[in-house]
Amino acid sequence: MAFFNLFKKKETEVITEENKMLLAMPLFTNENRYDLNTVAQNLINDWNLNVTNVEGNNDTAFITIDEELVALAFIPSTIPEQELKPTAKYAYNWENVTEDIKHIDGHAIVSIMNGNKTNLERYFILSKVIFSILSTSKSIGVYQGSQTLLIPRKQYLDFHNDIKNNEIPIPLWIYIGIRKTEIGNSIYTFGLKDFNKLELEIINSKSSLDEIHTFILNIASYVIKKNIALKDGETIGFTADQKILIKQSEGKYLEGDTLKLFY
Repeated sequence: MAFFNLFKKKETEVITEENKMLLAMPLFTNENRYDLNTVAQNLINDWNLNVTNVEGNNDTAFITIDEELVALAFIPSTIPEQELKPTAKYAYNWENVTEDIKHIDGHAIVSIMNGNKTNLERYFILSKVIFSILSTSKSIGVYQGSQTLLIPRKQYLDFHNDIKNNEIPIPLWIYIGIRKTEIGNSIYTFGLKDFNKLELEIINSKSSLDEIHTFILNIASYVIKKNIALKDGETIGFTADQKILIKQSEGKYLEGDTLKLFY
């Protein structure tokens, strides 16, 4: 999908990235867990990754994937309730999430350590490791605290082809918050900060939630894939006639400055 008038006032700015450790936690019930060797083979066979130096066991391990160091650990206990419950409150994508998380009795910790690849490349590695764990075990889903995401197993696995085709799986990496009031529909991102981007907000739009949801997904995908910084005063759109104004100001639903899209 083409973008028009993206940088009307200023030249394109490509962000210099600052990599940090990436973290996700597959969730387990009924004393289930992953198997290290099975996960490693899936990474090779399904994702065609260069997997070397598999060291450790089903409790703790280090794997080198495409020259990036990945740590795996299994914790035979739930995640603290005070951490999961606030996230579950906003997990509209997971039916019965409040009930399901009550039965968690184990979780894995997947860590992509600081490396030389871009954040985008490292997030793809993270997702492929998660896919390999989910598809070879009975994990019920994934918790990503940095983005306040709780993602059920089926939703995550549904993005398999997107990942294969190098499409940006925004719902797996970025939380999309939704607010509906008498004034209008609002939507925002939470997680773009991990890509060194300002979060996006659409406030009190008269357009439908479906429409603004699709729009913000496409914008978020674009700025991540192209590593672009949107700027205050620019316009953006999908057609030659569409000119959505961008303004930077204090967040409505998020702390700090955000970019408002006047959709």
